[in-house]
Amino acid sequence: MAKISLLMVAPPVIFAGLAAMFYIGMQRQNPDELPSALIGKEAPAVEVTPLGDLPVFTDADLRDGEVHLLNFWASWCAPCRVEHPNLEALAAEGVRVFGVNYKDKPENALGFLAELGNPYTAVGADTSGRVGLEWGVYGVPETYVIDGEGRIVLRFAGPITARVIADQIRPAIAQAKANLQD
Repeated sequence: MAKISLLMVAPPVIFAGLAAMFYIGMQRQNPDELPSALIGKEAPAVEVTPLGDLPVFTDADLRDGEVHLLNFWASWCAPCRVEHPNLEALAAEGVRVFGVNYKDKPENALGFLAELGNPYTAVGADTSGRVGLEWGVYGVPETYVIDGEGRIVLRFAGPITARVIADQIRPAIAQAKANLQD
């Protein structure tokens, strides 16, 4: 009787495992969407430091009965420049947007806002990246829709475009407002 070597069995087994993982990954509704374990759960605590003399928000502000966007951004982030006019448009409509300046130099962040405008109701700095870590931020920009009780309704990774606003942000805001009325 011939012996089967482990070296002969391992490659097909590893290949089958990888093929199964890829197949399962392709069956997700939106394969480009990054999953978040925080959807539907209470938002992690936010402890940011002031950015210049701009109004700063606290953790209690995220749980004040209003729907908010929480946007992680940085001056060194090219996609943050792309999404900035869309954040300004949302703010002009009355959407309350809180900003977390992520791993940035304060003078660069303030220069970014001076150049492009400030869409944020309040903003704070996360120079160490600790808040981003607590929220599961992969990179900037990332935006969260938070209901008035501090629960995360949506997480969107990447720059917010007009299409993203129409297809994801506005429905999430509507859902968050409906949840508050229930």
